[in-house]
Amino acid sequence: MVEQQNSSSKVQALYELCKKTFTSSGVPPSSRAIQKLCSLLDTVGPADVGLREENRDDDRGHGFLGPNRLTRVARWAQSITYVDIFECDSFTMCIFCFPTSSVIPLHDHPSMTVFSKVLYGSLHVKAYDWVEPSRYQKSKGPGYPAVRLAKLTVDKVSTAPCGTSVLFPKSGGNLHCFTAVTSCAVLDILTPPYREDAGRKCTYYHDYPYSTSSIGNGAELSAEKIDDQAWLAEVETPDLYMRQGAYTGPTVKVNMSPAS
Repeated sequence: MVEQQNSSSKVQALYELCKKTFTSSGVPPSSRAIQKLCSLLDTVGPADVGLREENRDDDRGHGFLGPNRLTRVARWAQSITYVDIFECDSFTMCIFCFPTSSVIPLHDHPSMTVFSKVLYGSLHVKAYDWVEPSRYQKSKGPGYPAVRLAKLTVDKVSTAPCGTSVLFPKSGGNLHCFTAVTSCAVLDILTPPYREDAGRKCTYYHDYPYSTSSIGNGAELSAEKIDDQAWLAEVETPDLYMRQGAYTGPTVKVNMSPAS
């Protein structure tokens, strides 16, 4: 395969805008910068990142891997494909390609801003933000984790073509779960990237329905708020069926000058 060299590609434009906008400090971008990036992301389609039109209906989650096509396997054994476009200290650009019914479980993006664009297909997004000030339920005993109260902020299906969604460090659904309604692909830009030594470690959670009887510590919420509250318990990193895919879109021409 011959790599595409196109300095005017949308991927190149995304890279240059991200390089100009983001820093490794984790300071969220301005509302104007967010709007500008969303406007550009809204124009990006599958072909712009190397996803072939004829493979949109491929239900194996890796239709863009070129000649390394795999035989069809049971849906529950299929893997989500992760494709790295570009990564630096300030941001990550990547693609997730999902087979139908595959799931990335509920997880967080600590101190991060994340832009997500569904490139094709339909994706169900369920997302929470922590209730502030923090509210905890005491553990029921050894082997039972303490849980923290969160508020449901997003519970919808996004079907391409659709606008870009944005989550922030403390709002917009920083803790979210993705479920593929159909075979689909998502372009993500994360700023700054996950980095454990900087406190940006991905943590997974299980959500439990809220009920006044489950609090046990005297806390009460008004009845009208019960339906959009849940208790979130930290869980061990699940076994994710994730495989690395080869990026086949336009090559990013890296600008080594520091971000402004």
